[in-house]
Amino acid sequence: MATFTKQQRLLHSTEFAAVFSDAKKISTPEWRFYVKKTDRGYPRLGLAIAKKSIRKAVGRNRIKRLARESFRQHALPSVDIVVLANRAIDELSNQQLRERLEQCWQRLMAQ
Repeated sequence: MATFTKQQRLLHSTEFAAVFSDAKKISTPEWRFYVKKTDRGYPRLGLAIAKKSIRKAVGRNRIKRLARESFRQHALPSVDIVVLANRAIDELSNQQLRERLEQCWQRLMAQ
């Protein structure tokens, strides 16, 4: 099982702010990706899943787990990515969420 190491994460609010301030957006009705190119040589992921969007912790954790699993399965370019979830996302099945994430990753790699 692959792990989600510290090197692969956005850890500090300043790192999130840097992505939000100068990012390209990739959106679906369920997901919003903010993407900023870097010269680190590896991709990093930050998850900002709001309690306002998904009320129950179980739902937020499910969304985060699926996003991390999907992130690890792709050979992404050197970018920092912040993922946000929209309100309707909690009603979808895991398979539907994986398909929507796959669409976002494909769009990101095409840029």
